[in-house]
Amino acid sequence: MIIHAGCDVTYECPAPTPMILALSVHPSCMPRLLGPHQIQFDPPIGATEYRDGYGNICHRIVAPQGRLTISTRFDLQDPGTPDDYAPEARQVPVEELPDEAIVFLLASRYCETDRLTDLAWALFGGTPPGWARVQAICDYTHNRIQFGYEHADVFRTAQGGNVDRVGVCRDYAHLAVTLCRCMNIPARYCTGYLGDFGVPLSDAAMDFSAWFEAYLGDRWYTFDARYNVPRIGRILMARGRDATDVAMTTTFGPCQLAGFHVVAEEAKLG
Repeated sequence: MIIHAGCDVTYECPAPTPMILALSVHPSCMPRLLGPHQIQFDPPIGATEYRDGYGNICHRIVAPQGRLTISTRFDLQDPGTPDDYAPEARQVPVEELPDEAIVFLLASRYCETDRLTDLAWALFGGTPPGWARVQAICDYTHNRIQFGYEHADVFRTAQGGNVDRVGVCRDYAHLAVTLCRCMNIPARYCTGYLGDFGVPLSDAAMDFSAWFEAYLGDRWYTFDARYNVPRIGRILMARGRDATDVAMTTTFGPCQLAGFHVVAEEAKLG
C-alpha cells in the first residue's frame, strides 16, 4: 500500500516570529519514502534543520509578518499490516531497563504521575505485569474518556482527562502514558498521521493523531487507547515525553492559526 500524506498549516503573524516546527516524517520512516520529502513555505523563507533530544527532525524558522503557509506532501510505502501484537511481552524490572528508557518513567508537563499513582496501583496492581497490564490500562482509558473534537483543551493534563472524562486523542495518550509510568512501565507519547485505512471512513476533517509506545521485553510496542484496536498505516512524526515535546509548532511571539489541513489516503496509481 502506498500512502499519500501531508499537511498545510497557515499562520498570521503581526511581526516576525521565531518558530520551531515538528512537521517532518520521523527518521525511522524515511527508508519507506518514495521520492522527496520537504517542508515548503509560502512565501519562501529559510529554514534550519536539526535533531532534538528525542531524535525527531525539527526545523527552525522566522515567520515573516503577515501570512505564512507551511506545507509538505509525500508518498510512503506501507506494508498494510496492523500494529504488532505480543501478549507474551514481559514487563522489565526498573533496575534492568536500558538507560534511555528511564526518562519515560518520569513525570512530565501533561503526565503528572504523582497525582495518579495511587489510582493506578488500585486499578492495575492485580493485573499480570507486561502486555496484559498495558492492555488493561488501554481498556480503562478507552472507556473512561469520551472522544469529541469540541472537547479539545490544550491545558488538560492526564489527571484532567481522568476527571473530565472527555477529550481528544492526545488526552487518551496522556492518560494511558501516565498510568503506565505509575506502574513502572516506560511509555512515550507519539504523534503522526493515521488515515482511515481498514476502518469505516470518517466524515470529520482529518487531524494529526496521537498514540503511545510502551517498553516491554526488549523493545517499544505501539498502543492506542483511543481506538483500542490494532491499526494500519501509521506514519510517525515525533516521539517525546508528552505533547509538549512533539508540538506541531512552537512559537516565540504572538501569532494566529489561520488554516489547517491534513491528508493521509491511499495513493491512486495509474
